[in-house]
Amino acid sequence: MPLIKVQTSVSAPQKAEIETILLSLSAKLAKYLGKPESYVMTAFEPGILMTFAGTTEPACYIEIKSVGTMKPDQTEAMSQDFCQQINQTLGVPKNRIYIEFADAKGAMWGWNGSTFG
Repeated sequence: MPLIKVQTSVSAPQKAEIETILLSLSAKLAKYLGKPESYVMTAFEPGILMTFAGTTEPACYIEIKSVGTMKPDQTEAMSQDFCQQINQTLGVPKNRIYIEFADAKGAMWGWNGSTFG
C-alpha cells in the first residue's frame, strides 16, 4: 500500500544503481510508516522533461502515498532523508526536489482483487 515514485529530469543511471536506490527507498519507507515492506512499491522514472523555478536544470518530483495518516514529524523526517538521498545519488540539488505526501483511504487503494478498506 505505501508507494514512493521518483520522477526526475536526470538521465537514467546504470540499472544496478537504480535498483539500489529503489531498494533503499523501499526499506526506509516501510520503516518510517511502520508497515511491512512486503506491501511497499517503488517506481523510478528518469529523463522526464521538467522545469523548476523557470529553468530546466536537474529537478525531481517524489510522490509518497500510503493508506492511513502520515503525521507531520514523519513527513518532515522523510523529506529530509529522501531529499538527501536523491541529492547524493542523482545530484539533484535539494532545493529542486518537491515531495508530495498523500494519505489514501483504504477503500480507495486496491490490491489483489480487493481494497484495503
